[in-house]
Amino acid sequence: MKQLRSNWLYSLILVFLIAFPFIVGALTESSPTGVPRGDRMIMRGESVRWQAVLIEVFILSILAMSYNLMFGFTGVISFGHALFFGSAGYIIGLALEYTALDTGAALILGSLAAFVICGGVGLMIGFVSLRLRGVYFTIFTLAVAEMFYIFFSRFALTKAEDGFAVTELPVWLDPSQSRLTFYYIVLALFVLTFLFIRRLVNSPTGAVFKAIRENEDRALAIGYNTLRFKLMAIVIAGMLAALAGILQVLLNKKIGPEMLSVGYTIDPLLNTIIGGIGTFAGPVIGTAGLHLLDTFFRDATLVIGGSTIQVANVWGLVLGLIFILVVIVFPQGVVGTWQSWRLKRQIRHLESRMAVEPSPAPESG
Repeated sequence: MKQLRSNWLYSLILVFLIAFPFIVGALTESSPTGVPRGDRMIMRGESVRWQAVLIEVFILSILAMSYNLMFGFTGVISFGHALFFGSAGYIIGLALEYTALDTGAALILGSLAAFVICGGVGLMIGFVSLRLRGVYFTIFTLAVAEMFYIFFSRFALTKAEDGFAVTELPVWLDPSQSRLTFYYIVLALFVLTFLFIRRLVNSPTGAVFKAIRENEDRALAIGYNTLRFKLMAIVIAGMLAALAGILQVLLNKKIGPEMLSVGYTIDPLLNTIIGGIGTFAGPVIGTAGLHLLDTFFRDATLVIGGSTIQVANVWGLVLGLIFILVVIVFPQGVVGTWQSWRLKRQIRHLESRMAVEPSPAPESG
């Protein structure tokens, strides 16, 4: 009960997300499970459409939280995070489409292989590149990710730039047949990822992560092997990004080289900065805010000087203006600025109480 009281806002949001498909269904008179047609369910209606929107928010939030673990809490800036996201997608896609395994077995073995391979790749890249500092490390990670992007965009087995579709999934996991079930599975994984990162960062290991972020030389001086802890952060972040990549492929039932593009590194970076670097809820708020804005305004039109402009055609410019505005108004991100304001308010309140309360009279000799 104490934990529930201290996390009442998170609990309230979770209850809302659990009830969300049924709330939208009641407001729009649409079924959260889709429309039955024979022995299949057709995903039609506002409820299932908004389920897909929130599923993508959850997936991209997992990706942003994984990046924040490495960047926000450990201070490791990488431009190659999309490597883990896209590689996991290709591994699960190849397991489902290019092996003779049963669908369930292919899904399990492909997921395990994705986690192990992405963790191993993160370990190797980190071990080689973490001996570099600053911009050199960033450029190295970008080069490795782009190398994989070029390879898969020309790889004939995976149909090069066109990619390939995942044609068969278990019915209970297929978003085109059981979207409500898939919604709750992704929601559960999103919540578990959030709780795992918070527990890790609040542990002694997380304290070392933050010490490395603040001053790596000082952490070295007091005896910590900073290379080992940075490798740990990269491996964990890579495996969490792999989870997001697997879920993205299951949602879209398609895999292509675009999942390895630099956009899936820049977007988590922007979402983390907008929400608040080194905060738990910041990447989620940044991801949800930008993705919902995209959903609401992509099809909108602007009339300027008698000319009609589709927002979708200038969305990059709109995104840039939003980023500039947020950085000016919230210099530490939305959550970071709010936490800073709250701390200053508590300090002012404490100082005012100390000024009002009379100091104790000295004892007479």
